[in-house]
Amino acid sequence: MEFVKEFATFLHKNGIIKFGDFTLASGKKSSYYVDLRLVPSYPIEFRKMVKYLEQRISEDVGLDNFDSIVSVPTGGLVIASALAIETVKPLIYVRSKPKDYGTSKSVEGKIHEGMKVVMIDDVATTGGSVVNALKSLSEVNIKVNDAYVIVNRMEGADKAMEELGVKMHSVIDILQITEALVEQKLIDETILDKIKTQIGQ
Repeated sequence: MEFVKEFATFLHKNGIIKFGDFTLASGKKSSYYVDLRLVPSYPIEFRKMVKYLEQRISEDVGLDNFDSIVSVPTGGLVIASALAIETVKPLIYVRSKPKDYGTSKSVEGKIHEGMKVVMIDDVATTGGSVVNALKSLSEVNIKVNDAYVIVNRMEGADKAMEELGVKMHSVIDILQITEALVEQKLIDETILDKIKTQIGQ
């Protein structure tokens, strides 16, 4: 897949993915760090990523088969906004915490009961942020069948979502990224081995 190889190379060359020893926000240790918040600073690659995401949603779900795009806070919002413009779809988003003034809503945007939505996030590790967002949406009677992430870190998110009846799709996963980089001799095999150990393969 041409996009996967190109995108993996782009992430590596611009330091968006770094290999080494990192401690994640959850306190977990990781042999790499990926910060997709940098991608929109590269508009050509950002647009390619969004267009590829659009293509995938179009093939898997069909652009006519859902009402709105919903974003997970906060990593998914920039991607979901760009996607909403490209697909001419309404955008709603889940707040990381309900605002404590005004309407105290946890979901922003125009919603109605029983609407069909496709959820967008940037990176999925264990799926915690998506699970929380799904709870907020179910409180307003919105059911999600499909969730898309750009990078799947392959540490349990698929399973966590499956248990809630949501199918998780990813543009690229950490194994594809590292394999593409090894293939192009941009990183060595030992890094790939570390990643495989981390994801339990």
